[in-house]
Amino acid sequence: MSVLVTGPTGHIGTHLVPALLARGDRVRAFVRSGDAAWHMPGVEVARGDIRDGPRVTRACEGVDTVFHLAAFISIDGPHGGLVEQVNAGGAANIVRACLHAGVRRLVHMSSIHALEPERVDEVIDESRALTSRPAAYDSSKAMAERHVLAGVARGLDAVVVNPVAVIGPEDHRPSLTGEMIRRLMKNELPGLVEAGFPWVDARDVVAATLAAERRGKTGERYILMGEYATARRLADLVSEFSGTVAPRFSSPMWLARASAPVMTAISRMRGERPLFTTESLDTLCRYQRIDAQKARRDLGFSPRPLADTIRDTVLWFRERGLA
Repeated sequence: MSVLVTGPTGHIGTHLVPALLARGDRVRAFVRSGDAAWHMPGVEVARGDIRDGPRVTRACEGVDTVFHLAAFISIDGPHGGLVEQVNAGGAANIVRACLHAGVRRLVHMSSIHALEPERVDEVIDESRALTSRPAAYDSSKAMAERHVLAGVARGLDAVVVNPVAVIGPEDHRPSLTGEMIRRLMKNELPGLVEAGFPWVDARDVVAATLAAERRGKTGERYILMGEYATARRLADLVSEFSGTVAPRFSSPMWLARASAPVMTAISRMRGERPLFTTESLDTLCRYQRIDAQKARRDLGFSPRPLADTIRDTVLWFRERGLA
């Protein structure tokens, strides 16, 4: 089978492309022009920008399945409109291209952030409405899903997967979560926040994504979640497997919120990505209760323990001298 993967250089794409090759697919990767050095043996490379409709259309020609992973992840605003242009506009381009090229199936990588978190005291499952929150990333992923569902209404065979916070090895960039683990391993985080979030291993996301391509129902979404864990639990696991000492101080949320603008400014002055922004702290207060049984039932989703994920991630960073 011939497949197209957008966002192959990201954390999930790094696992998905080899998995597709291993099952014998002919893989075409849609790679940003800025990633000129990226290549992988056995993969055809199509270069372009997900915001460029004609290039996206050409990339979709002659393929059976499209895995749309490309996204701009942001916890600190719209970045001059790029978040919406890449996430929502890119999804619209993909949907149009799939319909034009007669693609057999589209698998769209969404996010738990696309779903409305209110009310926070109620369990979130796939029946939740798309979010109306103004946060740039959340609203852009909700708009992207709307484009996919509009494509389904026009005859496109598409399925959506909604992972929670993705974590795991092979995090080359690294992701925001990977950066937090690296800083914990290097004793560079002075403290934690008294909050938590649901996590899922990138390898388990890929396994579920491949299952969704084969067994997912058209127009349906599937939440992919492993374990919920607090920042303290995450830090203790990193400490256990790396031998470093976890930060002792955990800030209450009110104090973290009050200091977030200053800490964000300091991170930018140092040339570092901020980890705890006003937007990210707001997110940590939501998505506390999630039901991922649908993916387990329909896709055979079976996420590994978080401890295994942290162990493998710590080892991967250490082996490559990144922490």
